[in-house]
Amino acid sequence: MSTPHVVVTGATGFVGSVVLRRLAGRDQQVTVRAVSRAQTPADLSGARWVGADLADAPSLRGVCDGADVLLSLASYVGPDADRCTAVNSAGTAALVAEARRAGVGRIIHLSTCAVYGPGPHRGQDVGELMPAPVSTASGSRLAGEGPVLDAGGLVLRAGLVLGRGDRWAVPALVDAFRRVPAGWGGGAGLASFVDVDDLARLIVALALGGGAAADATGVLHAHHPEPVRNRDLMDALAEHRVLPARPDADWSWRSCLDALAATPGWVSERQFTLLAGDHWYRADAAWELAGIPPGPGPLSRIGPAAQWYRERGGVAPG
Repeated sequence: MSTPHVVVTGATGFVGSVVLRRLAGRDQQVTVRAVSRAQTPADLSGARWVGADLADAPSLRGVCDGADVLLSLASYVGPDADRCTAVNSAGTAALVAEARRAGVGRIIHLSTCAVYGPGPHRGQDVGELMPAPVSTASGSRLAGEGPVLDAGGLVLRAGLVLGRGDRWAVPALVDAFRRVPAGWGGGAGLASFVDVDDLARLIVALALGGGAAADATGVLHAHHPEPVRNRDLMDALAEHRVLPARPDADWSWRSCLDALAATPGWVSERQFTLLAGDHWYRADAAWELAGIPPGPGPLSRIGPAAQWYRERGGVAPG
């Protein structure tokens, strides 16, 4: 591909907007079509905007015409079960069908490690775990992987994504810490995280790279290979004044869950367990195929997003 033509869905979202900036910053010339259901955004980093909605299959007609690569980055992760199905499963299927009709040669779809369910999970690779989603959102995202795999595409299951624009991971930690103001089981839980810019860097390298990257299909984990310990994350957030300093007192897991249940807030026991318990997965393969280093890790990236997190606090995602 001398001048590859890339279609990005979810282009105004948390991950998609950063991918657009990454594509615009490449030395190699790339033609980009940005697909979003939002009104024409102010900044598309040089991409051409197309209005379409995964929940409205007819609106997708023609969005992939002439494209070499489809980056399927749109998702819905809220509580509306009907919209989860319409966007994440039926919508992704309709998008992939349109890509196949248009003859797109490369499809990369962003999914989530939440498809594995409640855990604990400790260092398993793809193929060593059977997906067992417990929410409508994660179940519908698992269903959306099927059409991509059937089309010979690549599914990237990401851990928790951090950075400016994150409305779920750190805001959930803030809400949970307000309700459970102690160390959580010694802060020993390990989880997989990735900074949004590093994730975008990985997606673009897999989309436009040659060799093994160009041939990659199936499912890969897409986060930093080194898991993050809960107490280290909480200390980093305290250092940047996103959280108060972590108290010396540690509460048992049972005490944490009791306190969470006793104090109103939006983070559920399932979400708290995901944040504070062991949920980490091997992710070396994706970086090796992409031929790029994973970087120093998400804790070193918190500083640039700290103001966003301080302003947002523990507000529930809208």
